[in-house]
Amino acid sequence: MSTAERVSATDTSDNYVLQRSIFAYLEAAKIVKGKVLEIGTGSGYGVKYIAPLVDKFVTIDKFICDVDFKTYPNVEFKQQTVPPFQNIADNSFDFVVTFQVIEHIVPDDLYVKEIARVLKPGGKLIVTTPNRHMSLSRNPWHIREYKPNELALLLKKHFKTIETNGVYGNDAVMAYYQKNKESVQKIMKFDIFNLQWILPRQILQVPFDIMNRRNRKKLLNSNNDLTSNIKSSDFFIKAVDDKSLDLFYVAEK
Repeated sequence: MSTAERVSATDTSDNYVLQRSIFAYLEAAKIVKGKVLEIGTGSGYGVKYIAPLVDKFVTIDKFICDVDFKTYPNVEFKQQTVPPFQNIADNSFDFVVTFQVIEHIVPDDLYVKEIARVLKPGGKLIVTTPNRHMSLSRNPWHIREYKPNELALLLKKHFKTIETNGVYGNDAVMAYYQKNKESVQKIMKFDIFNLQWILPRQILQVPFDIMNRRNRKKLLNSNNDLTSNIKSSDFFIKAVDDKSLDLFYVAEK
């Protein structure tokens, strides 16, 4: 699947998004253990951060990825569309991780309910998703985006406790964010009828993807060091507010 929604580990123009994504895996790696389920393998760059730390790592995606899973004897890849989860027993995982996925799921309540089903009592969900307050435009690949309180309310329906943190960036990260914001605002000036919010999202997906990819390339060409030098260590976690880039919530069953 070729889309800017699927982050590349080799395209430098994706570096900001890649490092932001890797950061989530590094944070999860601090607490995961036992048997772990990932929903949303993506291009598979996160496997190397989790697999060596756990007894069993099952990772699910709608699409096949390029990872050679034979190099990870404790990893099992399942290709399936969710929810529901197919052939996954109740109370069978210690942790579930799902990064930048829930915004793509139509029945989000069923999605969270299924995650709770497959977690053991006391098991934990680690989930990230964009903070709607910080989005620069409508993303037609997303069914919806969540404000901090909205995701918390959804999770509370199926989990007993929710730790609500956010992902933030240092000055280098926010300088890139500001450059990106300025670039997006220039593009949005042409949307004089606010069609991004009026047209069905399926119609907008391909043009959005083309413009998103071009915008990332342009930012790289005009701000090479700013783009290419961002590292996962430039991001950090603290209590969530409206200025977080992503929501980073840990929910306990």
